[in-house]
Formats: sequence, C-alpha cells, structure tokens
Amino acid sequence: MVHHSDQGSQYPSIAFGARCQEADVRPSTGTVGDACDNALCESFFATLECELLDRHRFRGHAEARLAVFEFIEGFSNRRRRHSALGYRSPVAFEAAQSGVRATA
Repeated sequence: MVHHSDQGSQYPSIAFGARCQEADVRPSTGTVGDACDNALCESFFATLECELLDRHRFRGHAEARLAVFEFIEGFSNRRRRHSALGYRSPVAFEAAQSGVRATA
C-alpha cells in the first residue's frame, strides 16, 4: 500500500516514517508545485465527499466505514466509469489489461 500526500510537515517526520513502516505502508510525497501528481486521488476524494459523505449522516464510525467500503468496492471500482480509464470502471480497465472478461 502507498500513502500519498502533499509536502505537509508531518510527512518527512521520523515518527510518521516509523508508523508507515510498522503498518507496511510506503510513504509517497509529491513534488513542490506539482498539482498533477495526485490529481486522480484528489478527484476520487471529491467524488466520495460529494456523492456519499455530504448526503448521509452516520450513527458511528462502523456505519461510516461500511458505507465508504461499499461506495469504493461496490460502486466506484465496479460500476462507476472513470474518465482517466477511457470511461471504464477500474474492474473493466484491469480486466482489459490482463485479457480477462470483467464480471462486474
């Protein structure tokens, strides 16, 4: 897993690096002034916020986690078409890349 972020001051810290290592996460930071390096990620989170988080009130963390999981795995990865992937879902795009027929 990769954790990508901008050049925030916490990201080069020793504590953050140690925590990433404990969690088996590879930290990644963009270059200063380069808005394109995380444009897809920013777009995804804007969509998540607009289409799910702004439209619901959750009773707790567990309910919110389940809703986010269902949004990502049940909708965004399987059915939602992404312009960066030639208007295909991530599942369909990856299937096309590997020569396997998508089931979703």
